[in-house]
Amino acid sequence: MIKIKTPKLKTLESIKLHLDALFTGAKEAIKPGTITIEYPRERRKLPDNFRGYILFSPERCKSCWQCSFVCPANAIKMELASNNRYYPSIDYAKCIFCHFCIDTCPVTALKPTKIHDVVYKDLEEMYTPTELMVKPPKIVREEEVTVEYVMDGDIILKKSKELDELFPEIEPHVEIKEHSVCIDPESCIACGICEHSCPVEAITRETIGQERHLRIDIEKCYGCGICVRSCPMHVLKLVRIREEKA
Repeated sequence: MIKIKTPKLKTLESIKLHLDALFTGAKEAIKPGTITIEYPRERRKLPDNFRGYILFSPERCKSCWQCSFVCPANAIKMELASNNRYYPSIDYAKCIFCHFCIDTCPVTALKPTKIHDVVYKDLEEMYTPTELMVKPPKIVREEEVTVEYVMDGDIILKKSKELDELFPEIEPHVEIKEHSVCIDPESCIACGICEHSCPVEAITRETIGQERHLRIDIEKCYGCGICVRSCPMHVLKLVRIREEKA
């Protein structure tokens, strides 16, 4: 067993070390050099494009299923609503907060927030149906100041009493009006997949002589594109209404 002897300092060295410690403590008390945020009493200021909890605006949704198709974690499920439209629901037990769904949505029906600390009791509660996506969860804000990292030679913390806005204003996309058309009727095999997949029953099949043809009601069709993706012969296409009129 090796016994380590306690070093004996000279009086001046001991005084100098104590003064250095006192000076360091006084300096930290006046101008702290720490970059640690005391959450939840302090909250970091986040950018407007922060990928947090997702909100949904059903009045803008066109039930195009793009959010569900693009989700890499299979966290979005489309559910049939009372108005015969399909709206997304999110399973936050699967969601990786990539926000591909928000970036893909053509009508800004999905919106980002800066909420990142939602508490759930169990995994089942993490499944968020459409009706719970319309309004944000109950928020309890405990922070007294907002903290922002500032690069000025060194990293310093800038604190302000103004609380960060958790719901940034996102300018909605201009909606492009489209509807489905059959671009190659001779190749259509009248399988009926498009008819059965249409969420608003805008597609029907009618028999003319011994042939069956598609009929698309452009007044009902709102361009979700589900029939275009489901057609096995690739004879359907979305056409912009303004282009067709031109």
